[in-house]
Amino acid sequence: MTADGLPMPVRDPALPDRVRIHEVGPRDGLQNEKAIVPVEVKADFIRRLADAGLRTIEATSFVRPEWVPQLADAEELLPLVDGIGVRLPVLVPNERGLDRALALGAREVAVFASATESFAKANLNRTVDASLAMFEPVVRRAKDEGAKVRGYLSMCFGDPWEGPVPIERVADVGRRLYELGCDELSLGDTIGVATPGQVTALLTAFNAAGVPTDHLAVHFHDTYGQALANTLTALRHGVTTVDASAGGLGGCPYAKSATGNLATEDLVWMLHGLGIETGVDLGRLTATSVWMAAHLGRPSPSRTVRAISHQES
Repeated sequence: MTADGLPMPVRDPALPDRVRIHEVGPRDGLQNEKAIVPVEVKADFIRRLADAGLRTIEATSFVRPEWVPQLADAEELLPLVDGIGVRLPVLVPNERGLDRALALGAREVAVFASATESFAKANLNRTVDASLAMFEPVVRRAKDEGAKVRGYLSMCFGDPWEGPVPIERVADVGRRLYELGCDELSLGDTIGVATPGQVTALLTAFNAAGVPTDHLAVHFHDTYGQALANTLTALRHGVTTVDASAGGLGGCPYAKSATGNLATEDLVWMLHGLGIETGVDLGRLTATSVWMAAHLGRPSPSRTVRAISHQES
Protein backbone atom coordinates (compact mmCIF):
# COMPACT_ATOMS: atom_id res chain seq x y z
CA MET A 1 0.00 0.00 0.00
CA THR A 2 2.56 2.57 1.19
CA ALA A 3 5.86 2.43 3.03
CA ASP A 4 5.45 0.71 6.40
CA GLY A 5 4.24 3.02 9.15
CA LEU A 6 2.66 5.65 6.91
CA PRO A 7 0.81 7.75 7.67
CA MET A 8 2.70 8.20 10.93
CA PRO A 9 0.12 8.48 13.73
CA VAL A 10 0.49 11.51 15.98
CA ARG A 11 -2.25 11.86 18.57
CA ASP A 12 -3.93 15.15 19.37
CA PRO A 13 -5.53 15.02 22.84
CA ALA A 14 -8.16 17.54 21.73
CA LEU A 15 -9.60 15.04 19.25
CA PRO A 16 -11.77 11.94 19.79
CA ASP A 17 -10.12 8.55 20.23
CA ARG A 18 -12.44 6.92 17.70
CA VAL A 19 -14.63 8.08 14.80
CA ARG A 20 -17.53 6.18 13.29
CA ILE A 21 -17.60 6.52 9.52
CA HIS A 22 -21.09 6.53 8.04
CA GLU A 23 -20.37 5.15 4.57
CA VAL A 24 -22.76 6.57 1.97
CA GLY A 25 -21.20 5.34 -1.28
CA PRO A 26 -23.80 2.69 -2.17
CA ARG A 27 -26.65 5.18 -1.74
CA ASP A 28 -25.57 8.82 -1.99
CA GLY A 29 -22.65 7.88 -4.22
CA LEU A 30 -24.34 5.66 -6.77
CA GLN A 31 -27.56 7.68 -6.95
CA ASN A 32 -25.69 10.44 -8.76
CA GLU A 33 -24.04 8.19 -11.33
CA LYS A 34 -25.38 8.31 -14.86
CA ALA A 35 -24.92 4.58 -15.28
CA ILE A 36 -27.26 2.05 -13.69
CA VAL A 37 -25.09 -0.32 -11.66
CA PRO A 38 -26.39 -3.94 -11.64
CA VAL A 39 -27.85 -5.01 -8.33
CA GLU A 40 -25.35 -7.86 -7.96
CA VAL A 41 -22.49 -5.36 -8.27
CA LYS A 42 -24.09 -3.12 -5.65
CA ALA A 43 -24.40 -6.06 -3.27
CA ASP A 44 -20.77 -7.00 -3.86
CA PHE A 45 -19.78 -3.37 -3.27
CA ILE A 46 -21.52 -3.38 0.12
CA ARG A 47 -19.94 -6.71 1.09
CA ARG A 48 -16.47 -5.45 0.11
CA LEU A 49 -16.97 -2.28 2.15
CA ALA A 50 -17.96 -4.41 5.14
CA ASP A 51 -14.89 -6.61 4.63
CA ALA A 52 -12.78 -3.43 4.70
CA GLY A 53 -14.05 -2.74 8.21
CA LEU A 54 -16.85 -0.25 7.66
CA ARG A 55 -19.63 -0.97 10.16
CA THR A 56 -22.29 1.50 8.96
CA ILE A 57 -23.07 1.35 5.24
CA GLU A 58 -26.05 3.24 3.85
CA ALA A 59 -27.39 0.69 1.42
CA THR A 60 -30.10 2.28 -0.73
CA SER A 61 -33.13 4.53 -0.90
CA PHE A 62 -36.83 3.70 -1.07
CA VAL A 63 -37.82 6.65 -3.22
CA ARG A 64 -40.01 6.38 -6.29
CA PRO A 65 -38.00 4.80 -9.14
CA GLU A 66 -38.69 7.69 -11.52
CA TRP A 67 -37.08 10.09 -9.03
CA VAL A 68 -33.84 8.14 -8.64
CA PRO A 69 -33.73 5.33 -11.21
CA GLN A 70 -30.23 4.36 -10.09
CA LEU A 71 -31.73 3.00 -6.85
CA ALA A 72 -34.91 1.46 -8.23
CA ASP A 73 -33.73 -2.02 -7.21
CA ALA A 74 -33.94 -1.47 -3.43
CA GLU A 75 -36.27 -4.45 -2.89
CA GLU A 76 -33.84 -6.71 -4.78
CA LEU A 77 -30.73 -5.39 -3.05
CA LEU A 78 -31.51 -5.68 0.65
CA PRO A 79 -32.09 -9.47 0.65
CA LEU A 80 -28.71 -9.90 -1.08
CA VAL A 81 -26.85 -8.24 1.80
CA ASP A 82 -28.94 -9.52 4.68
CA GLY A 83 -26.93 -10.95 7.53
CA ILE A 84 -23.52 -9.48 6.68
CA GLY A 85 -23.18 -8.16 10.23
CA VAL A 86 -23.09 -4.40 9.71
CA ARG A 87 -25.59 -1.57 10.06
CA LEU A 88 -27.44 -0.99 6.78
CA PRO A 89 -29.53 2.18 7.06
CA VAL A 90 -31.79 3.13 4.15
CA LEU A 91 -33.33 6.40 3.05
CA VAL A 92 -37.12 6.77 3.09
CA PRO A 93 -38.93 9.87 1.73
CA ASN A 94 -42.39 9.22 3.17
CA GLU A 95 -44.64 6.63 4.80
CA ARG A 96 -44.84 4.55 1.62
CA GLY A 97 -41.06 4.35 1.52
CA LEU A 98 -41.03 3.41 5.19
CA ASP A 99 -43.55 0.62 4.56
CA ARG A 100 -41.31 -0.81 1.84
CA ALA A 101 -38.21 -0.62 4.02
CA LEU A 102 -39.82 -2.16 7.11
CA ALA A 103 -41.29 -4.98 5.03
CA LEU A 104 -37.74 -6.00 4.16
CA GLY A 105 -36.56 -5.86 7.76
CA ALA A 106 -34.79 -2.50 7.76
CA ARG A 107 -33.82 -1.51 11.30
CA GLU A 108 -32.41 1.92 10.51
CA VAL A 109 -33.98 4.53 8.27
CA ALA A 110 -33.23 8.13 7.34
CA VAL A 111 -35.38 11.07 6.27
CA PHE A 112 -34.02 14.03 4.32
CA ALA A 113 -35.01 17.63 4.98
CA SER A 114 -33.80 21.00 3.76
CA ALA A 115 -32.77 24.11 5.64
CA THR A 116 -33.90 26.28 2.71
CA GLU A 117 -37.21 26.75 0.95
CA SER A 118 -35.68 26.62 -2.54
CA PHE A 119 -34.09 23.22 -2.04
CA ALA A 120 -37.16 21.87 -0.23
CA LYS A 121 -39.19 22.81 -3.31
CA ALA A 122 -36.67 21.33 -5.75
CA ASN A 123 -36.03 18.13 -3.81
CA LEU A 124 -39.35 17.44 -2.08
CA ASN A 125 -41.82 19.67 -3.91
CA ARG A 126 -42.88 21.05 -0.51
CA THR A 127 -42.13 23.93 1.80
CA VAL A 128 -39.83 23.35 4.75
CA ASP A 129 -42.81 23.31 7.11
CA ALA A 130 -44.76 20.89 4.93
CA SER A 131 -41.80 18.54 4.61
CA LEU A 132 -41.34 18.40 8.38
CA ALA A 133 -45.04 17.69 8.76
CA MET A 134 -44.66 14.84 6.25
CA PHE A 135 -41.75 13.36 8.22
CA GLU A 136 -43.51 13.46 11.59
CA PRO A 137 -45.56 10.25 11.10
CA VAL A 138 -42.62 8.58 9.34
CA VAL A 139 -40.33 9.14 12.32
CA ARG A 140 -43.02 8.23 14.84
CA ARG A 141 -43.93 4.97 13.10
CA ALA A 142 -40.30 4.00 12.60
CA LYS A 143 -39.59 4.54 16.29
CA ASP A 144 -42.72 2.59 17.23
CA GLU A 145 -41.33 -0.30 15.16
CA GLY A 146 -38.04 -0.12 17.07
CA ALA A 147 -36.04 1.33 14.18
CA LYS A 148 -33.40 4.02 14.57
CA VAL A 149 -33.97 7.21 12.61
CA ARG A 150 -31.40 9.57 11.12
CA GLY A 151 -32.37 13.01 9.88
CA TYR A 152 -30.44 14.51 6.98
CA LEU A 153 -30.48 18.29 6.81
CA SER A 154 -29.36 19.64 3.44
CA MET A 155 -28.10 23.10 2.46
CA CYS A 156 -26.74 23.84 5.93
CA PHE A 157 -23.93 26.09 4.69
CA GLY A 158 -25.08 27.52 1.38
CA ASP A 159 -27.78 27.17 -1.26
CA PRO A 160 -27.32 27.50 -5.06
CA TRP A 161 -30.48 29.60 -5.35
CA GLU A 162 -30.49 31.53 -2.08
CA GLY A 163 -26.78 31.93 -1.38
CA PRO A 164 -25.61 32.04 2.25
CA VAL A 165 -28.01 30.37 4.68
CA PRO A 166 -28.40 32.10 8.06
CA ILE A 167 -26.99 29.92 10.84
CA GLU A 168 -29.99 30.59 13.07
CA ARG A 169 -32.36 29.28 10.38
CA VAL A 170 -30.37 26.08 9.95
CA ALA A 171 -30.27 25.48 13.70
CA ASP A 172 -34.01 26.12 14.01
CA VAL A 173 -34.99 23.71 11.22
CA GLY A 174 -32.53 21.14 12.54
CA ARG A 175 -33.89 21.44 16.08
CA ARG A 176 -37.41 20.84 14.78
CA LEU A 177 -36.26 17.78 12.86
CA TYR A 178 -34.45 16.48 15.95
CA GLU A 179 -37.51 17.03 18.11
CA LEU A 180 -39.57 14.83 15.80
CA GLY A 181 -37.57 11.96 17.31
CA CYS A 182 -34.48 11.58 15.11
CA ASP A 183 -31.68 9.79 16.91
CA GLU A 184 -29.05 11.62 14.87
CA LEU A 185 -28.84 14.64 12.59
CA SER A 186 -26.43 14.72 9.68
CA LEU A 187 -25.58 18.31 8.74
CA GLY A 188 -25.00 18.51 5.00
CA ASP A 189 -22.77 20.88 3.09
CA THR A 190 -24.68 19.94 -0.04
CA ILE A 191 -22.81 22.18 -2.49
CA GLY A 192 -19.46 22.10 -0.70
CA VAL A 193 -19.15 25.79 0.23
CA ALA A 194 -18.52 25.54 3.99
CA THR A 195 -15.36 26.78 5.67
CA PRO A 196 -14.10 25.90 9.17
CA GLY A 197 -15.31 29.04 10.96
CA GLN A 198 -18.81 28.44 9.65
CA VAL A 199 -18.67 24.83 10.84
CA THR A 200 -17.78 25.88 14.39
CA ALA A 201 -20.48 28.53 14.43
CA LEU A 202 -23.17 26.14 13.20
CA LEU A 203 -22.29 23.36 15.63
CA THR A 204 -22.29 25.89 18.47
CA ALA A 205 -25.71 27.13 17.36
CA PHE A 206 -27.08 23.60 17.39
CA ASN A 207 -25.84 23.08 20.92
CA ALA A 208 -27.46 26.36 21.97
CA ALA A 209 -30.71 25.15 20.36
CA GLY A 210 -30.67 22.05 22.53
CA VAL A 211 -29.16 19.48 20.17
CA PRO A 212 -26.19 17.72 21.85
CA THR A 213 -22.99 17.21 19.89
CA ASP A 214 -23.19 13.44 20.31
CA HIS A 215 -26.40 13.49 18.26
CA LEU A 216 -24.75 15.33 15.36
CA ALA A 217 -22.89 14.03 12.32
CA VAL A 218 -21.30 15.97 9.46
CA HIS A 219 -21.56 15.42 5.73
CA PHE A 220 -19.17 17.46 3.59
CA HIS A 221 -18.69 17.76 -0.14
CA ASP A 222 -15.28 18.73 -1.49
CA THR A 223 -16.30 21.24 -4.18
CA TYR A 224 -13.79 23.85 -2.97
CA GLY A 225 -11.32 21.44 -1.36
CA GLN A 226 -12.50 22.18 2.18
CA ALA A 227 -14.02 18.84 3.23
CA LEU A 228 -11.10 17.58 5.35
CA ALA A 229 -10.50 20.96 6.97
CA ASN A 230 -14.19 21.18 7.83
CA THR A 231 -14.18 17.63 9.17
CA LEU A 232 -11.20 18.33 11.42
CA THR A 233 -12.99 21.40 12.74
CA ALA A 234 -16.05 19.29 13.55
CA LEU A 235 -13.87 16.72 15.33
CA ARG A 236 -12.39 19.46 17.50
CA HIS A 237 -15.94 20.39 18.47
CA GLY A 238 -16.53 16.81 19.61
CA VAL A 239 -18.34 15.30 16.62
CA THR A 240 -17.51 11.59 16.28
CA THR A 241 -19.65 10.53 13.29
CA VAL A 242 -18.54 11.56 9.80
CA ASP A 243 -20.25 10.73 6.52
CA ALA A 244 -18.02 9.77 3.63
CA SER A 245 -18.25 7.97 0.31
CA ALA A 246 -15.84 5.29 -0.88
CA GLY A 247 -13.75 6.63 -3.73
CA GLY A 248 -15.40 10.05 -3.44
CA LEU A 249 -18.52 8.89 -5.30
CA GLY A 250 -21.57 11.08 -5.44
CA GLY A 251 -22.86 14.59 -5.51
CA CYS A 252 -26.43 15.79 -5.46
CA PRO A 253 -28.80 15.34 -8.42
CA TYR A 254 -30.72 18.48 -7.41
CA ALA A 255 -27.64 20.70 -6.91
CA LYS A 256 -25.62 20.61 -10.11
CA SER A 257 -22.64 22.52 -8.71
CA ALA A 258 -21.98 19.85 -6.09
CA THR A 259 -18.99 17.60 -6.69
CA GLY A 260 -18.35 14.36 -4.91
CA ASN A 261 -18.67 13.58 -1.26
CA LEU A 262 -15.64 13.50 0.97
CA ALA A 263 -13.78 10.35 -0.06
CA THR A 264 -13.70 7.72 2.67
CA GLU A 265 -10.07 6.91 1.86
CA ASP A 266 -8.99 10.55 2.26
CA LEU A 267 -10.83 10.70 5.57
CA VAL A 268 -9.29 7.44 6.81
CA TRP A 269 -5.78 8.59 5.84
CA MET A 270 -6.21 11.77 7.91
CA LEU A 271 -7.81 10.00 10.87
CA HIS A 272 -5.15 7.30 11.00
CA GLY A 273 -2.48 9.98 10.84
CA LEU A 274 -4.11 11.59 13.87
CA GLY A 275 -4.05 8.27 15.73
CA ILE A 276 -7.86 8.05 15.65
CA GLU A 277 -9.32 4.56 15.44
CA THR A 278 -11.76 3.78 12.61
CA GLY A 279 -11.62 0.00 12.29
CA VAL A 280 -11.06 0.42 8.55
CA ASP A 281 -8.39 -1.39 6.54
CA LEU A 282 -7.27 1.32 4.11
CA GLY A 283 -5.71 -1.14 1.66
CA ARG A 284 -8.92 -3.17 1.31
CA LEU A 285 -11.00 -0.02 1.07
CA THR A 286 -8.79 1.39 -1.68
CA ALA A 287 -8.95 -1.87 -3.62
CA THR A 288 -12.75 -1.74 -3.36
CA SER A 289 -12.89 1.79 -4.76
CA VAL A 290 -10.54 0.88 -7.61
CA TRP A 291 -12.79 -2.09 -8.38
CA MET A 292 -15.94 0.09 -8.38
CA ALA A 293 -14.24 2.75 -10.52
CA ALA A 294 -13.59 0.06 -13.12
CA HIS A 295 -17.30 -0.81 -13.14
CA LEU A 296 -18.16 2.86 -13.58
CA GLY A 297 -15.59 3.32 -16.34
CA ARG A 298 -13.72 6.22 -14.77
CA PRO A 299 -10.98 6.74 -12.18
CA SER A 300 -11.76 7.55 -8.58
CA PRO A 301 -11.45 11.25 -7.70
CA SER A 302 -10.00 10.34 -4.29
CA ARG A 303 -6.42 11.53 -3.99
CA THR A 304 -5.61 8.75 -1.54
CA VAL A 305 -7.00 6.10 -3.88
CA ARG A 306 -4.95 7.53 -6.75
CA ALA A 307 -1.76 7.75 -4.67
CA ILE A 308 -2.01 4.21 -3.29
CA SER A 309 -3.13 2.58 -6.54
CA HIS A 310 -0.35 4.38 -8.45
CA GLN A 311 2.27 3.05 -6.02
CA GLU A 312 0.88 -0.45 -6.32
CA SER A 313 0.91 -0.30 -10.13
